[in-house]
Amino acid sequence: RCAGCHGMTGVEGPSPRLVGGQRTLSTHHAMKTIGSYWPYATTMFDYIYRAMPYPAPQSLTSSQVYAVVAWLLYRNGVIAENMVVNKRTLPAIRMPNRKGFVSDPRPDIELVQVGSNRQSDLGDIEFPTSGSPDAQRHFLRGVLLLHNFEYDDAAAAFRQAQENAPDFAMAYWGEAMTYNHPLWGEQDLKAAREVLARLGPTTESRQATVPTAREQAYLEAIERLYGDGDKKTRDQAYEAAMGAMAVEYPTDLEAKAFYALAILGSRQGGRDGLTYLKAGSIAELVYHQNPRHPGAVHYMIHAYDDPQHAFQGLEAARIYSDLASAAPHAQHMPSHIFMALGMWAEVVTANEVAWKASEERIRRKELGVGNRSYHVLNWLMYGYLQQGRYADAKKLLDIVTEDARSSGSRHIQGYRASMRAMYMIESQAWDAKGVEKDRSTIRPSAAISELFSIGLSAVHTQDFATARRALGSIRDRMAEESADNLSAKMRSAMVVAKELDAMILLADNKTNQGLSLLKEAATLQDSLPFEYGPPFPAKPSHELLGEVLLSVGRIEAARHHFEEALIRAPQRALSLKGLAQAHQ
Repeated sequence: RCAGCHGMTGVEGPSPRLVGGQRTLSTHHAMKTIGSYWPYATTMFDYIYRAMPYPAPQSLTSSQVYAVVAWLLYRNGVIAENMVVNKRTLPAIRMPNRKGFVSDPRPDIELVQVGSNRQSDLGDIEFPTSGSPDAQRHFLRGVLLLHNFEYDDAAAAFRQAQENAPDFAMAYWGEAMTYNHPLWGEQDLKAAREVLARLGPTTESRQATVPTAREQAYLEAIERLYGDGDKKTRDQAYEAAMGAMAVEYPTDLEAKAFYALAILGSRQGGRDGLTYLKAGSIAELVYHQNPRHPGAVHYMIHAYDDPQHAFQGLEAARIYSDLASAAPHAQHMPSHIFMALGMWAEVVTANEVAWKASEERIRRKELGVGNRSYHVLNWLMYGYLQQGRYADAKKLLDIVTEDARSSGSRHIQGYRASMRAMYMIESQAWDAKGVEKDRSTIRPSAAISELFSIGLSAVHTQDFATARRALGSIRDRMAEESADNLSAKMRSAMVVAKELDAMILLADNKTNQGLSLLKEAATLQDSLPFEYGPPFPAKPSHELLGEVLLSVGRIEAARHHFEEALIRAPQRALSLKGLAQAHQ
């Protein structure tokens, strides 16, 4: 399993070399390996134990990890071939680069300067502007909150900067930026334009308020973001403007960070591997120059949060929650990487902390239930279900069900629908009630997921009339969204429809037809880009096909499909269960 990524001797594989590189760190061709760069041998044990091997982290026993560590140390010339490595001897091993690191002398306190911000609870940035010292202090806090996607609090900070300096153009730029949520597919164009209009009624009058060419470039970019054209056109124009700015001002890390985010946002909610890798590489450039930049760390996680690339974001995931401890969203974000790697304990811990932080913010600001972080609750529930903690998961479903009932919010009702579907599918607590419910006002993926779970429940409880009604409702909802029928979400909906149709056919003893349709569903899902978070389709096609094949005695084929399922969703509980049964 190690050789698949790193080669038989630690140097041949597609992943970074593990062996060699001694005495290269001071050259133009530095090679950072375990032997040349790492200062402590104990770090190796911790990292391998927690995160290796891909794609099955935490599958090695302690003895196996010690064996891997010993082999790597020997291959790097650090220990003798006959040395025994264990919990007693490992801490005493002296690495070649043990003196190559120095302690960080910066105090862990808030230190605000004009143009910079040392604020340990949100991260560190350098963003000099023409604002007065008082306005700049609020502006910097606003930018930090903006990078952490704490949009409401960021807007408040930028408005405070405007109160301190009513002609401070960058404060209006910042507030307008809070109305663009590129990775959530949200943009309040009207509100953003109203902010810019407070600075000046026209583009020309607004530009006249900006004293420096660099600040004018930021304002020109946001004019494109909120200018003419549809959202896709404006997003692409903004991306191009930020790209040009990153080139024109190569030392401006903020321009690079916002450019990385603009690239991620240019996909309109879809995922393109090369585009995301480009954004990740730019965020990494910022990170290497400022390891405490919250935007760099945050955007690296977003760029790499699929199973194929998640290991590239693991370092960022490990540090982000501490780096921005005052941002509830930063407590959740590491779980994007942890979930992609199937690290369920870390997924649960991150989202428990994030949920607690978001609830404390609601109490502190006296906000309503509409401000609760149901996104976090959704991820936490999925983590509980993967751990087999069905009672804990049901408590979370009860919370969102009550909030949806009491508020009438379509937003909350959408989460209730998707979480109900998730609970039924993962716990196999089948419940075919509610097929007739009106779901026209909630998002399509949530409506389709709940209808599928009702239909699958009906199949398992032999209520085939309800199963067919659920399938018909799924097709009706898909027809309503037909203008967007080429999007990844709608192609995922096609997978769902094929899955339920196949299960109805199988229940009707049309085995060959049912299996053929399930194979079509799996092939279609394979054509879709890797996504992040709890799955949609809620029941992965390869997993469902594996379960069906297992039930009809086709063990080898079932085993193959469970293995395929685990590529897209590492460590997923039902896929692991099916694979184990296929090996019995």
